[in-house]
Amino acid sequence: MTPLRYYLLGTGTWFASYGIQGVIFAWLITLVLRETPSMVGVAQTAMLLPAMLFMLIGGSLADRWGGRIVAARAQALAVIPPLVLVYVLLTDRLSIEIMIAYAAAIGVLQAFVTPARDSLLNTVASGRIQRTVIQVTLLQFTVQMLGFALAGTAAYIGGEWIVLTQALLLAVGAWALYRLPRIPQLAAQKPELFISSMWHSISEGSRTVMRSPGMRTVVITNIAMGIFFMGSYIVTIPLHIREIYDGTSADLAIVNGLNSLGLVLVIFTLLKRGDIKRQGRALLIAHGLGAVFLGFASAVSQFPLFGLFLFCWGACGGVAMSMSRTVMQELAPEDQRGRVMGFFSFSFMGAGPVGALGLGFLVEQFGSSATIAIAGIAMFAIAVFMSVWTPLWKLST
Repeated sequence: MTPLRYYLLGTGTWFASYGIQGVIFAWLITLVLRETPSMVGVAQTAMLLPAMLFMLIGGSLADRWGGRIVAARAQALAVIPPLVLVYVLLTDRLSIEIMIAYAAAIGVLQAFVTPARDSLLNTVASGRIQRTVIQVTLLQFTVQMLGFALAGTAAYIGGEWIVLTQALLLAVGAWALYRLPRIPQLAAQKPELFISSMWHSISEGSRTVMRSPGMRTVVITNIAMGIFFMGSYIVTIPLHIREIYDGTSADLAIVNGLNSLGLVLVIFTLLKRGDIKRQGRALLIAHGLGAVFLGFASAVSQFPLFGLFLFCWGACGGVAMSMSRTVMQELAPEDQRGRVMGFFSFSFMGAGPVGALGLGFLVEQFGSSATIAIAGIAMFAIAVFMSVWTPLWKLST
């Protein structure tokens, strides 16, 4: 196979397993353990917090050692937590403490896989970067939908079999990443010199992002999306399905699948249409419309309508994710791409714990419907502010 196909296999298996994990994790803590909204927020934060702590280190390591070796090794290690969870489910030892430990382990490894894999995109791609980013994003959410569909059967065939499949997918993906062309590594350093140079590397990448008006404004919108959109997706919506619709793992899978289907259809349209010249404007419009659809979803009592609005929300997300990633890839200096993409992922994933904890506590105080509405209103206000007061509306790379 070509390097691009190995890359796509490694990426695809990761996101298929991520789709499985998204449903299984929410199902186990929300519907099986029946945890409180605040504890659901804590459990999801345990998965997101390592991104805030280690994502920049992961990006720096990718630049230093090569994205291939960092991504492959981290994904290989990611096989272990699902295998441990399989044992826990088979022996009926499930608890919130175990789920938090599982989440933390996966979160740490994701912090290294994500920027390392992103740093490889320009190496394996051919042709225009925006088109390649859109293709990878299309693959990401297509295979995630397959993961959602498989995880939706957990209540009927047993969660342990689904989690075992997740582990197998991760193993195949790690093998594919190892098959990518080798990248020369920098010479080994003494620990004290390594730490010093690592800190310098991270600081340099952060300064590069913050000095670029385009990358800086994308990072700000990423932070807002991590708080209000990711927090809604991983905490408020599963609780809403439990409280309002008395849902099951299948209902979680349906909602996640519809959201991803909206993403996939829009991304496929972008592939057919060609490159978007005003990426910043498309990004802001997508965020604003997505906030409106999320607000609508909070106001309906019928599950089909709720799914429809989340489908539309996902469609907006397809534009926003493609445009933000394109801007960062095209503006990043070649020798700092791992660090820049690490900072990009850090801005989104690092804001996630704030959203997960904050929205979890809001659900306890005001209920899931009001919390979804609050998140939608806040994100809409931020999109309007960024359109008026920053150069993002006119940005074109």
